[in-house]
Amino acid sequence: MSSLTKVLVVVVLLMLVGFTIVTNETKPTDNLLVSEEVKITENAKVANSSIISYKEIGEWTVTWYGPRFHGKKTANGEVYDQMALTAAHRSFSFGTLLRITNPKNNKAVIIRINDRGPVSKKFGLDLSKGAAEELDIVKTGVAKVKVEQVYLKGVNFPVISIN
Repeated sequence: MSSLTKVLVVVVLLMLVGFTIVTNETKPTDNLLVSEEVKITENAKVANSSIISYKEIGEWTVTWYGPRFHGKKTANGEVYDQMALTAAHRSFSFGTLLRITNPKNNKAVIIRINDRGPVSKKFGLDLSKGAAEELDIVKTGVAKVKVEQVYLKGVNFPVISIN
């Protein structure tokens, strides 16, 4: 199969899956949420781990936002759902996927950039309430997290979600 065909197959599979992986394992790479809609079986998770790679960006301080903005338009024009796995960043392209890991509990989530922010330069991201809940940072409101950009292996550009 040609490289282009492989990439197209991966993109179609990711679209069908809805970028969702949910597990209850304890390893950071296995305890991974990618979206809200579909649970991936163990076989799909193994297949997925062979096509996705991550580039470490660094450790950032993040916060979350939710109820006050729920139902309003985000900077990319979609309606904000506080329980979706999304985030605001000042400059990443809309649709960019990032894996966020809470080093205190090794919980990880993959979020999609759909808004601009945070306003305060102290924070690298404003996570949705849903992402903050998955990382167990709702009560503290602020946390230091590990941030990685999501890539398809063998492709020289970051994964941008397809909406």
